[in-house]
Amino acid sequence: MVCSDQVTGRTWGEQGKTPVVRRTGNRFSVNAMSAISTRGRMHFMVFTGSFDAKVMCRFLARLVGHFHRKVHLIVDRHSAHRSKTVRAWLADHKDEIELHFLPSYSPELNPDELVNSDLKRSLPHTHQARNQAELAAETRRFFHRRQRQPHVITGYFKAQHVRYALDE
Repeated sequence: MVCSDQVTGRTWGEQGKTPVVRRTGNRFSVNAMSAISTRGRMHFMVFTGSFDAKVMCRFLARLVGHFHRKVHLIVDRHSAHRSKTVRAWLADHKDEIELHFLPSYSPELNPDELVNSDLKRSLPHTHQARNQAELAAETRRFFHRRQRQPHVITGYFKAQHVRYALDE
């Protein structure tokens, strides 16, 4: 989730005077989900509602439409991923896609968490979206930019491997 009132960077001011960052005061947010591959491909969807089984099925349908062979998608254990609606949709498309679940609460195993961090860090420091549509457009621009940078996407996986090597 990307929020309009999220702190997107640092600022400076005269010593002893607290700097003031002007914002609209409106609070709004957008949600985004993505699928990344070890070969540097990224598929994403930005939406304004809440993340539920219906949104997940829509994303899965879009994802399947981009491939000519079976997709193996690794997901966390979010309730929408495990819902009856999604399971029924997957049963109808078992030759096209299969979900594989990460262990419970293991964000360190999920390279897509690095995509989320990158998104939140990469929003312009002067990010001045005045409404939800502008925030959604900024978020889409980030994902389109990343799609043209497969070396960054594969880096999400490499960062994970480096972290594990250091932890051992």
